[in-house]
Amino acid sequence: MGFFERLKDGLSKTRKNFTERIENLVGLSTEVDEDFLEELEMVLIAGDVGVKTTEKIMKAVREAAKKREIKSPEDVMPFLKAYVASLLQDEKQRMRLSGSPSVILVVGVNGVGKTTTIGKLSNYYRLMGYKVMMAAGDTFRAAAAEQLKIWGERAEAEVISHAEGADPAAVVYDAVKAAIARKADILFIDTAGRLQNKSNLMKELDKIHRVIQREIPDAPHETLLVLDATTGQNAITQAKVFTETANVSGVVLTKLDGTAKGGVIIAIKEELGLSVKWIGIGESIMDFRPFEPDKFVDALFNK
Repeated sequence: MGFFERLKDGLSKTRKNFTERIENLVGLSTEVDEDFLEELEMVLIAGDVGVKTTEKIMKAVREAAKKREIKSPEDVMPFLKAYVASLLQDEKQRMRLSGSPSVILVVGVNGVGKTTTIGKLSNYYRLMGYKVMMAAGDTFRAAAAEQLKIWGERAEAEVISHAEGADPAAVVYDAVKAAIARKADILFIDTAGRLQNKSNLMKELDKIHRVIQREIPDAPHETLLVLDATTGQNAITQAKVFTETANVSGVVLTKLDGTAKGGVIIAIKEELGLSVKWIGIGESIMDFRPFEPDKFVDALFNK
């Protein structure tokens, strides 16, 4: 099965909660009246598109109906497909790999799949011919470094780690020094996922930034926020905290295959102004790819 087929398969729950509900509404309606529009609005909100984004989409639908671009309920689905695709287009979607090494900081709360994401990213870039290293900067979660080392073996990437409870900034310092000395192309840095205290999180990330920039002034080149798609609008709440503390440059959305809330991708882009750069649609090391808006929209809207 190719990745597009796996993406369609992975989005089946979201499609049922989102696209199929719109199709059912269209099938039961004879005109684009206020009742139809209110029902459509409820479907979008239930699909975790988000209130602000839903309002924007509904405004566009109403204007298109006024201009007779939408003449009947059957015209709504093609309009939505094109409009959602336009919302998701973003020139910042590509990864910024401009350093020597390029330093990629990976942040997010515990349980969203940060360590797994680093493993899959490392494998992806190794297969592309890059020399990759990892830093086990999450020194607080039990066995985080061991988990990263397992991924390091799978991805054939060296892992720099210290003992559990060590200073994360010290791990990052050693990793940056090692990446420079060993001429790595990319260094991925794992971080602790604690959200209980925003000021502590900010201090820790500031210290990590200072350590990195002392050795590589324009790094980190990307700060990727990992979000769990199954949490829907809670992912937006998490993202707001990290955008305030971590200078996030893009999002990795994991577990799309296990959720009916994949519409959150649209909310992330619209409400937070963040590009979704990568998506995960399964457990396999290969079920992970750069996010391509057109393919996502095709998989979401086409059975």
